[in-house]
Amino acid sequence: MEPKWLEWAKELQSIAQAGLTYSRDVYDLERFEQIREISMEIMSQYTKVDQSVLKNLFANETGYPTPKVDIRAVIFEDNKILLVKENSDDSWSLPGGWADIGLTPSEVAIKEVKEESGFVVKPVKLLGVLDKKCHPHPPSPYHVYKIFIQCEIIGGGPQTGIETTAVGFFAENELPKLSEGRNTRSQIEMLFRQVNNPQEPVYFD
Repeated sequence: MEPKWLEWAKELQSIAQAGLTYSRDVYDLERFEQIREISMEIMSQYTKVDQSVLKNLFANETGYPTPKVDIRAVIFEDNKILLVKENSDDSWSLPGGWADIGLTPSEVAIKEVKEESGFVVKPVKLLGVLDKKCHPHPPSPYHVYKIFIQCEIIGGGPQTGIETTAVGFFAENELPKLSEGRNTRSQIEMLFRQVNNPQEPVYFD
């Protein structure tokens, strides 16, 4: 799904990051820095984002390069799905966010739902593990795995948080404008199919 230029830029960034982590030769380190600069030039050329910004966003990691993990909680009531309205883009998404060090995926789902929607939930089922590059998200500088966990409400009530401005349940044919960097319409439709057909296997890319 993602454009070739983005795939190449990410691969160059990954090679550069691994080289800068494990190389000891001063000349090799210089070459890997050059590769990192090329990856940022590619990103800047296509996104029109200044390289100084990309250096903090796109080329800011050290250590062996691995994908980031995004956890999304999937909550249904009366065949409607829980979405929260994001401050950042005024669009709607499943409650969730980046995985936190020290927390399990289920614990992240519980924390994010409480912070973003006010509900207290219990994780009950893994619905999918998706690679963001395989789905129609906008271009992203990171390689991201997305984990979708079905949860049940056991307490709390609708309440916005620091990052959200509204909380609501939506039928499949009444979905609002989605925050497509976080979740796409096709993913939401997949989640409706899975919940309505409990025998559906876990989806993975």
